[in-house]
Amino acid sequence: MVSTPESTEEGCLHHVRRGEITDYQTYEDEREEFRRAAMAVKAPRRIHLGDHLTFLFENHDTMRYQIQEIMRAEKIVREDAIAEELETYNGLLGGSGQLGCALLIEIDDEAERTRLLEAWLGLQEHLYAVTGDNERSYAEFDPSQVGTDRLSAVQYLTFNLSSPPVALGCDFPDMVIESDLEEAQRRALAEDLAATLG
Repeated sequence: MVSTPESTEEGCLHHVRRGEITDYQTYEDEREEFRRAAMAVKAPRRIHLGDHLTFLFENHDTMRYQIQEIMRAEKIVREDAIAEELETYNGLLGGSGQLGCALLIEIDDEAERTRLLEAWLGLQEHLYAVTGDNERSYAEFDPSQVGTDRLSAVQYLTFNLSSPPVALGCDFPDMVIESDLEEAQRRALAEDLAATLG
């Protein structure tokens, strides 16, 4: 169950709160500056693994940006709709000691994409983060986002971590790969994990 954004539980301090969200017209006035700042935050949190897997790790600032963008695009003003967006996006951040991310499976050729998404069914169970003490934390995911005959090209994952990650990997039979994080990536994810612990 996703905690509500108004929760004051220690593990939810990194969630976006209603008071941090402005109406879409006010946001429009400051959007360019807000967007530049968000892109700078996103850059070290975009991590490639092999040729086709991209992990987009999220934090408070990137989620705040996404909520503001969806409110702008859909001209959301009703409080119940805003609360729903906050709950949905905060849920992607996970709770205390967790890092949340979107996994993008990027394959340009449509025929090849269809073939591989079928062949890679179950891939989400083989993705992991490695911590500094060499422990593997396998990704958790919502079973409802997994199809029965093919993998979705976008997956939402969380990692339960006792310490910051230093590498990402995959041990799926057809795609065994592990890659060390760059220093900027390690630092960014360490900051995000610390924020979940309050």
